[in-house]
Amino acid sequence: MKILATLLLLALTVTAVADPGVIRKASPYPPKQTIDRFEQIVKQKGMTIFARIDHKANANKAGMDMNDAELLIFGNPTVGTRIMNHDPAAGLDLPLRVLAYTDNDGNNWLIYHDPATLKRHFHVDGCMAIEKVSDAMDKLTNAAVATKK
Repeated sequence: MKILATLLLLALTVTAVADPGVIRKASPYPPKQTIDRFEQIVKQKGMTIFARIDHKANANKAGMDMNDAELLIFGNPTVGTRIMNHDPAAGLDLPLRVLAYTDNDGNNWLIYHDPATLKRHFHVDGCMAIEKVSDAMDKLTNAAVATKK
């Protein structure tokens, strides 16, 4: 019985480990403000906003409640096309997305999939744009969660 309990605990621990391809950054701002800031930054960089989804508002419309959470779908069609020309299946993860949300402890987060993980899932190894997109995402998200000085 002890072995079974130990194996169960180990299995739960392994599933609780965060995916290294998901980048999570603490935000000093609530989700709406975090996404507002991020949206403004990407627009200034000339990127396209494809959609903005307010998960809490959608939950409320369904008669349910949840913590604040907003998703922004955005990108640069020129860069995305370069990546998808290497493997059209990469379109499953493009355009890019960021999610700002409040967790159950009241902490605000901005998270996204690291574009470098596209190399693990698709045939895009020779695509030079992926490293640039990964670096850009880091800088864009850092700017969105930066505090004003």
